Amino acid sequence: MAKQQFLEIGEVVSTHGVAGEMRVQPWCDSAADFCRLKVLYGDAAGTQKLQVKSRPHQRIVLVKMVGVQTVQDAAAWRGRILYAAREDMPLPAGRYFIQDLIGLPVKDADNDTVYGTVTGVSNNGAGDIYHMRTPAGDEVLIPAIPDIVMRVDIDGGEIRIRPMEGLFDT
Repeated sequence: MAKQQFLEIGEVVSTHGVAGEMRVQPWCDSAADFCRLKVLYGDAAGTQKLQVKSRPHQRIVLVKMVGVQTVQDAAAWRGRILYAAREDMPLPAGRYFIQDLIGLPVKDADNDTVYGTVTGVSNNGAGDIYHMRTPAGDEVLIPAIPDIVMRVDIDGGEIRIRPMEGLFDT
């Protein structure tokens, strides 16, 4: 599974003011992480390069793009996904982009049993939860804690777990 070069980083949810600013719901760890970026992309292929200035505002980010001057210009972006280049978003060791986790098979750390595939990631405030779909179609929530998740191998294309008792009880 190849890593995508451009990562989804947020969605334009509305306009802000009359000078072409946009309200963006950030999809990264913090608004500050988003605001460090000076270049975003308007498509997943990275062909639409956007020069931006951003600032945090409550739970969103206000973004001003070069060339977007009016509220009408900004309104045309509503609902669009914005992307960042992977190389502009360095991660510390042991951290992963959600986009890279989705679609990975979840296997037993000891016997290669395939439990299912990651379909999403959420956070309950105490930590990340991997959403996994089993071959039977059931959804199982896996706490992303060291006692359960033994190894995440993005390049090798798998997650290895050691399930705790009751994890697969329905």
